[in-house]
This record gives sequence, C-alpha cells and structure tokens, in this order.
Amino acid sequence: MPATPLLLISGLACTDTLFAAQTPVLAQDRQVIIGDHMQHDSMSDIAAHILVGAPERFALAGLSMGGYLCFEIMRQAPERVERLALLDTSARPDTPEKTALRVEALELVAAGKFMAVCHATLDLSIAKSRHDDTVLKQAIIDMAVDTGPDVWAQQIHAIMGRAESVPMLEKITCPTLVVVGEEDQLTPPDLAQEMVAGIPDARLEVIPDCGHMSTMEKPDQLTVLLQDWLAG
Repeated sequence: MPATPLLLISGLACTDTLFAAQTPVLAQDRQVIIGDHMQHDSMSDIAAHILVGAPERFALAGLSMGGYLCFEIMRQAPERVERLALLDTSARPDTPEKTALRVEALELVAAGKFMAVCHATLDLSIAKSRHDDTVLKQAIIDMAVDTGPDVWAQQIHAIMGRAESVPMLEKITCPTLVVVGEEDQLTPPDLAQEMVAGIPDARLEVIPDCGHMSTMEKPDQLTVLLQDWLAG
C-alpha cells in the first residue's frame, strides 16, 4: 500500500524554500505537495483552493501561516487529514495590538517599503544565535522577494481575518505533532503548549537554539521529527 501523501503549507511570504531541506528526504517514500497559499485573501478561500489540488487523504503540516491554514483545512475537510503537524504556529486569532502592527505594515508596503518591512522582522524570526547568519537571512529575504508585495498583502489580510481555533482543538482526533522553537518570538512556546493541552494525545517538541523558522534554522532536526511523525 502506498504511503500517505504529505501536504506542506508554507508561512507568510514564504515559498517552497521553507521546506527545501525536508522535501527531498520525505519525498523518497511518498508524494509531497506544497500547498498554493498565494491566490486568495481569506483563510477559507485559500484552504478551499489547496483542498481542490490535494489528494483525497493526506498528512498535513504547516508552519506559522501554514499552521493557520491547517486549522482551516481541519474545519473544511477533517476526514481527509490522516495526521497533523503544527509548526511554530498558534490556535489564537490576532490581538488588537498585533492587528494594529499589521495595518501599519500594510501602509508601509503600500507606500513602496516592502523590503524595509521584510528586513525589519528578520531578527524577530530567528534565534539570537543566528542574527549574524547572512546566508539564512538572505534565504528568508529571497522568499519574500519571490512572494512579492501584492501576495504578501493578500496573506496579511487572510491572517488578520482568521478565526480562533482554540475551541476546535479538542475535536482534532488524528495523530498530531506540535513543534516550536524555544526562542520563537512570533508564536512562542506557551502557544504551542496550549495547542498540545487542547488536542487529545498531541506530542510537543521544543527545539533549543531555534526561533520561528524552524525548518530552516534546524533543518535536520525537523526532518527527523517529521519522519518520525509520518511513521508513527
């Protein structure tokens, strides 16, 4: 019997590069699909679009915004998801303060300052030990360039409008892995712990010396974690 296909969903202003270290390894024994999250400006529409191109049943993993979309897919088609991995993400909606910061960023991008906005969030996205890692930082910026300001703005609108997912945690019954970087400043470990507390039998992995971009900061460790999750 063929292995269950794997559907991966990237984060805000991220491309397939987010999973570049994991995809070749995980694709050795199963189909790996990267969901297209660049076509719409609401979580429900993006998730519906991804589901149209997805296999009938699949394992599902998403990082950050990709995790928000995992929750939306679980709302729309839970029977199609065999197992779930939530990476550096949250079940909570934006706080008013976070929404205000996003609106400010949208205004800056509309004024032609997309790259300035992207560079301003770099150090928040990675562990302190990686702040001088020019290769990692350039890879993150390159993904933003490939995404572009228009798609970025669509994604920000989707993120701001996302539903709260805390109430649905107890309804998730498939095997679930929750991963968070110990130094994740954007979706900190307490948010991961909240998801694990709410999802029956969920497993938590906290990655030391790692920020929000776990698949790029600790690529080998994430690959092993995802392999174990898929094999479980």
